[in-house]
Amino acid sequence: MANLTIKLLIIMGLFSFLSKAQSKEAISIHNLEYTSITGETVSMKDFEGKHVLIVNVASECGFTPQYEELEQLSQEFKDQLVVLGFPCNQFGGQEPGNNEEIQTFCKVRFGVNFPLGEKVEVKGAQQHPIYEWLTNKNLNGKKSSSIKWNFQKYLIDPEGNLVDYYYSVTKPMSTKITKHFN
Repeated sequence: MANLTIKLLIIMGLFSFLSKAQSKEAISIHNLEYTSITGETVSMKDFEGKHVLIVNVASECGFTPQYEELEQLSQEFKDQLVVLGFPCNQFGGQEPGNNEEIQTFCKVRFGVNFPLGEKVEVKGAQQHPIYEWLTNKNLNGKKSSSIKWNFQKYLIDPEGNLVDYYYSVTKPMSTKITKHFN
């Protein structure tokens, strides 16, 4: 009887483990949502049919001038691409402002018109679900990565699949990125 009980416990434990593992299967990014910098809930499904370039941004970073190229990229390829910025203060404390201050800075200093999400965490225990998807192969079905610094870029194809990611040093108008829209 004791052996049967042990076998049942092992089977139940294995079933529980497999159930949890299956809950982390690849899903479409189009199933996720975020909160815009002005407080509205936005479905990633709204971007179906276009590429999406997701960038963690910061106002006081050496890469902050990339806002200009991100806006240029957004305008030049507006029929094929949505640039989506997520302010983040996790790297060197380089995004200390609140959502309103960040939005004003982006608009006034760089003329940013592309969508911005609210300030989020892109790594760690409070990682935003979109960044969990971007960095976890079990969720995106392609590859795992870690966010190294501000202005790391992730490209999603029109069907919601991860294409690739680019470190901060890759400029937004780089052919590594723009080749996907020609």
